[in-house]
Amino acid sequence: MCGIVGYVGSDQALPVLLSGMRMLEYRGYDSAGVAIVEDGEIDIVRKAGQIGNLEAALEGNEPSGTLGIGHTRWATHGGPTDGNAHPHRDCTGRVAIVHNGIIENHDVLRAELVAKGHTFESETDTEVAAHLIEQIISDKGSTLLEAVTEAVNILEGAFALVCVRADEPDVIVTARQEPPIIVGAADGVGLVGSDVPALLGHTRDVIPLDNRQIAEVRAGSVRLYDFEGNELEVQTVHIDWDLEAAEKGGYEDFMLKEIHEQPDAVRQTMLGRIDSNGKVSLDEVHWTNGELKDIDKIVIVACGTSYNAGMAAKHAIEHWTRIPVELDLASEFRYRDPVLDNRGLVIGITQSGETADTLAAVRFAREMGARVIAVTNVVGSSITRDADAVIFTHAGPEIGVAATKTFLGQLVALNVLALYLAQERGSMTVDKIRETMAAMEALPSQIEDLLEIKEDVKAAAKRYSEARDIIFIGRGVGMAMALEGALKLKEISYIHAEGYAAGELKHGPIALLQEGVPVVALCTGAKLYDKMLANVEEVRARGASAVIVAPRGDERARDLADDIFEVPATKPLLTPILDAIPLQLFAYYIAKEKGLSPDKPRNLAKSVTVE
Repeated sequence: MCGIVGYVGSDQALPVLLSGMRMLEYRGYDSAGVAIVEDGEIDIVRKAGQIGNLEAALEGNEPSGTLGIGHTRWATHGGPTDGNAHPHRDCTGRVAIVHNGIIENHDVLRAELVAKGHTFESETDTEVAAHLIEQIISDKGSTLLEAVTEAVNILEGAFALVCVRADEPDVIVTARQEPPIIVGAADGVGLVGSDVPALLGHTRDVIPLDNRQIAEVRAGSVRLYDFEGNELEVQTVHIDWDLEAAEKGGYEDFMLKEIHEQPDAVRQTMLGRIDSNGKVSLDEVHWTNGELKDIDKIVIVACGTSYNAGMAAKHAIEHWTRIPVELDLASEFRYRDPVLDNRGLVIGITQSGETADTLAAVRFAREMGARVIAVTNVVGSSITRDADAVIFTHAGPEIGVAATKTFLGQLVALNVLALYLAQERGSMTVDKIRETMAAMEALPSQIEDLLEIKEDVKAAAKRYSEARDIIFIGRGVGMAMALEGALKLKEISYIHAEGYAAGELKHGPIALLQEGVPVVALCTGAKLYDKMLANVEEVRARGASAVIVAPRGDERARDLADDIFEVPATKPLLTPILDAIPLQLFAYYIAKEKGLSPDKPRNLAKSVTVE
């Protein structure tokens, strides 16, 4: 988590930092701060709360200088207070540092540094790094680059460090061990960020650091080193979307904008997936037909919304390929002693490509000899280097913390992968594959049509915004959407919501039902449609309100529903892609009705880059 920005150039650093921090505030907003180097001094201003609090503190007291670092925090060690806000400094006030991650041996290092006379001002693990760098400089007369290189070989855990020094007013040094760091240089400008939007105002050619890499960033240049101090070749990645794509575009919130961008996100993920012969094309997967036929088990690992995408995809993959699929929470996968070998395929799903648990899971899978495919939205992210093959979702930048368009991109990418495997293994006829791909190609226009129900959803959200509990039920792929609908609602409205397999109602959850409790029922899957309507009857018999997601024009569902969200017809295994729209809008409008910010849910950050 946490947003990091660094700038060195000829312009004043503060406006650049604040603009970049605004772009990255979705990564953390417990506190914010800046450090500006000028005339041999470092001026630090930091404030608990959102960036607006920092800007108020800076009013009339703006530090000047052409080199600086900024930080928006998602708290781990130490509460969200002024004193724990980044940047942190050493005892001399001549080194300043911002950090994303967790330094696991901070307590041991703190005790050693205190014994040497260092005084700490915060509860954070980050401050340890500042004092450690100070100690190395004091002992050895090191440059900032030399001191950081030595320090990162002492620190343990996950960390992205960005450091400046009053005595070196033209350089920023940054190091990466797990959490993402991106650097770049343009004419007379050097840049650092924890995500691409912070750099896009100056350059689209960026350098994502790999693990155990250090960058020395100056105005107009970047030099790259490993943790052993060896200089490395610099390789850039070109970003093909611009700064405007990361702004709200006239919508009230990023989340609403991104919900409306989903037709294009699905189109872009589908683009180029059918070749001139009408076959499914996945140029990213380079295994031979024989190797694909050797796969005897697939394991999907993911977290949060990506896990729900994996759950929906499990049904399609098994049905189309006849390969058994296991689904694992990435945070649990390594610890259950999974059985894997070189005939296994592991699919790691992460919108950011930086989710710590998912990265650890796919690395573990590769160590066991399994093949790994990554599904991600971010070019140059860590998982793209850890996987054997990558399927990009091409959804564009997603700023809202609650995933919307990246979720649909994942569903589409996973379905394309399932069809490709079925094609290469011969488990599905050519005509059936073409028929399914045609249904997928129709989805963007169906989503555009479906977005027109937003006023109906808004009206329903108004009626249920004061509910204490909301239950979501579904069967088959609908169960995955029940979990996703509940997750979206709890993420941004803070209403207690749970998703259940509808067939499990009588095994416990039905005890939660009473007069007025809303139950959202996913009734779009044809195979279990009658059973879902029977479950809705059970719900209504207990006095609960029935909110039904149903096929358009379905009179049976209309007769049972207190509120109904109607979706266009598609293939049963593709229904999650359409069902997601009313569920996202329902969560969004309930949050707005409660006066909450959908873009900045409490305690959450966009990318979970530490365990």
